[in-house]
Amino acid sequence: MLSRAQVSAVQAALAAENAAVYGYGVAGAHLSGAQQQGAYADWVAHQAAADQLSGLLEAAGVTPVPAAVAYRLPRQVATPAQAAALAAALEDEVTSAYVALVGRGGSGLRVLGARQARVAALRAARWRGSTVAFPGLSADGS
Repeated sequence: MLSRAQVSAVQAALAAENAAVYGYGVAGAHLSGAQQQGAYADWVAHQAAADQLSGLLEAAGVTPVPAAVAYRLPRQVATPAQAAALAAALEDEVTSAYVALVGRGGSGLRVLGARQARVAALRAARWRGSTVAFPGLSADGS
């Protein structure tokens, strides 16, 4: 059984995953070669993570919020460099959602959130070419 706060955190992580799936479709259209292959692999990973979160919610008797038809992207994309910046921004948003899940979850959700936050932060670092001090947290700690 998931608490109301846990359901909210899982739904937020699911929304971030769905937004990432959409965003990688946009980013991938502006990439080629190894970068496009990397974007495809990340797109598949986000689809799998969204499916996992949906299954977790359904197992708890909660209807997952469906993916939107379109999402407002945090960046405009017209070049490969902008596509890579978009991918990093998407991963930052996913990391943030999973960090919030860690704070609200029971032990199983904390482990899931921590693992997924780590994976998303590593993907963001790959796209950005560098790491950030506290992935998933803003400069003011929120």
